[in-house]
Amino acid sequence: QVQVMESGGGLVQAGGSLRLSCTVSGLTFGGRAMGWFRQAPGKEREGVSCISWTGPTYYADSVKGRFTIARDNAKNTLILQMNSLKPEDTAMYYCAATSVGYCSVSWSQKSAYNYWGQGTQVTVSS
Repeated sequence: QVQVMESGGGLVQAGGSLRLSCTVSGLTFGGRAMGWFRQAPGKEREGVSCISWTGPTYYADSVKGRFTIARDNAKNTLILQMNSLKPEDTAMYYCAATSVGYCSVSWSQKSAYNYWGQGTQVTVSS
C-alpha cells in the first residue's frame, strides 16, 4: 500500500520559517522525481517545487529565493524548507510523487504526479 505523508505544518508569523517533511512508503523513492504543491482556500492547487532523482530543482517564481527543496534518498524523505514566510504562503501543502526520475516541463501541473499525500496546513499570520 502506497503511503505519502506530510508533516511539519503549523502557525507562524510573517518572516518566520517552517520545515515540511514528506515520507514515502510502499513505492520506490529512489529514481522518482518528487514535488510540493499548495492549495489556498478558493484557489487551484499550484506547483511549488520539484526535485529530480539526481538533484536538479525547480521552483515557482513566487517562492524562489525563499523555499528550498531537498531529498534524503536513504530515508525516503522529501523536505521543503520555507523561510521569509508571507501571509500569501498560507495554504494546505501537499507532497507528490511522479513515476519518472526527472521533473518534466509540466512539473507544476497536478497531472505530472501519480501519488499524493493528505496535506499539512501552513498558516502565516501578518
